[in-house]
Amino acid sequence: MSTPPPSPPSVRSPPRARVIFFGTAPLAVPSLQTLAATPGIELVAVVTQPDRPRGRDLHLQPPPVKEAALRLGLPVWQPLRCREPEFLDRVRGAAPDLIVVVAYGQLLPPALLEIPPHGCLNVHASLLPRHRGAAPIQWALLEGDPETGVTLMRLDAGLDTGPVVAQDREVIRPDDTAQTLHDRLATRGAALLRRTLPDYLAGRLTPTPQPAEGATYARKLTREDGRLDWTRPATELHRRLRALTPWPGTYTYLPAGERRLLLKVWAATVVPATSSGEPGTVLAAGAGGVVVRCGADALCLTELQREGGRRLPAAEFLAGHRLEPGTRLDPPGAGLAPSSPPPRVPSPQNPPTPGPGPTPSLPHPGESV
Repeated sequence: MSTPPPSPPSVRSPPRARVIFFGTAPLAVPSLQTLAATPGIELVAVVTQPDRPRGRDLHLQPPPVKEAALRLGLPVWQPLRCREPEFLDRVRGAAPDLIVVVAYGQLLPPALLEIPPHGCLNVHASLLPRHRGAAPIQWALLEGDPETGVTLMRLDAGLDTGPVVAQDREVIRPDDTAQTLHDRLATRGAALLRRTLPDYLAGRLTPTPQPAEGATYARKLTREDGRLDWTRPATELHRRLRALTPWPGTYTYLPAGERRLLLKVWAATVVPATSSGEPGTVLAAGAGGVVVRCGADALCLTELQREGGRRLPAAEFLAGHRLEPGTRLDPPGAGLAPSSPPPRVPSPQNPPTPGPGPTPSLPHPGESV
């Protein structure tokens, strides 16, 4: 009886890399979904900010990343502060090979950065070193940059100062708002992560220090940043409108006797100034929009929302709110730095009321995105 040939030696698959994902805002969701579907990656846990009260009723709402993680069946950790000793011990116990951070909302302390042997990688929504900080998407639009992109970097103790692993560029379109650009960069960042991780984990990529020249800081935006200064050129105000859509939005004030009414501007175009007038003066008001004199050229406001009213196309707005040529919006004496935030304009289109945590689309101070 013949002896059967020996079985070939079994080939073991390489062990999967243990990864902990840190993220909170919508920008991070595509990266989380990509990691969950990437061969060779074991997502050990997802770390996100605690649930925050939002909306008119201030009900607790989970962060977008938590919702995505639960749909994927992943464990979710929500420490109040990621520097808490108990949380650091929990991360050490999970023995991650790598930590990936996207729009988490807190700076990771050195004690956390040194835990995984492959370090901590961050997807940031700009071409570093330009626009380090909390609002890189908005500031790329505010500054009129022709392009932006995403950077995959290894985190260090600074704010978005770590060495660069890879970058990918994205052209800024003339009609881009912060929301449309955000959505494309979120997808592009996830694709860059998937493309780069295998070579990075295999040691085939060496992070490159960021150059000292060209570094800028993209500070967090506030509602006051949305106030339109009519002495500025129309092209600059148009960039501001696009950069601050959907949050915090841009606004001016309507004269109303001894008081003033907030007027939110949702859409506008740059047009030539066809007549003279002080900045902020209404030059024309009709079905095509409300034309307002700026420091250079004019802005034609095509979608408006009065305090206490609904968001309306200009023609519908003017049907109920006459605006005569010569009316001065936000006249001198009103000041360009109000001591209190402008009142919110109640409508279904408004974003949820920001709580102590990150806003729906905009990152918080110290957040790497």
